Amino acid sequence: MRTPLPITLGVPGVNAPAPKTFDEFYAFYLSQHLHPMTRRSHVTGMSLGWLSVALAALLRRPLVALGLPLFGYLGAIPSHYIWENNKPASFYGVKEFVWSIGCDFRQTIGFYTGRLPRDINDVRVALKLTPAQITLADAPELSSAA
Repeated sequence: MRTPLPITLGVPGVNAPAPKTFDEFYAFYLSQHLHPMTRRSHVTGMSLGWLSVALAALLRRPLVALGLPLFGYLGAIPSHYIWENNKPASFYGVKEFVWSIGCDFRQTIGFYTGRLPRDINDVRVALKLTPAQITLADAPELSSAA
């Protein structure tokens, strides 16, 4: 059974008080990844990154593992400026940087387990976004400063 996101009062950091826990931050993180292309670039990058780690272990070449941060973030960071029109959640501070790395993993796992679309939908409902509002940039009445 899946644990619901803590968004009954809104999305922390957007239309509710700032996130205080990792789960609250994950809801905020998802609000910063509403555009399908942003999520695709993150999941693709993380998947390629983890494949490079597996390949590094298989070939016994530790330098190949550098593919994790390279693949994981080379496409992900620009996606925020191209499709989302925001800055990456990891740019808000040290705690947010660490939490966003965990959120990258959680989002990727959610993609492969089928949970991610439901979580995104829950966040969209909590934000009261219309179908025409793809990202928070399309909803100027919402603030996204964590």
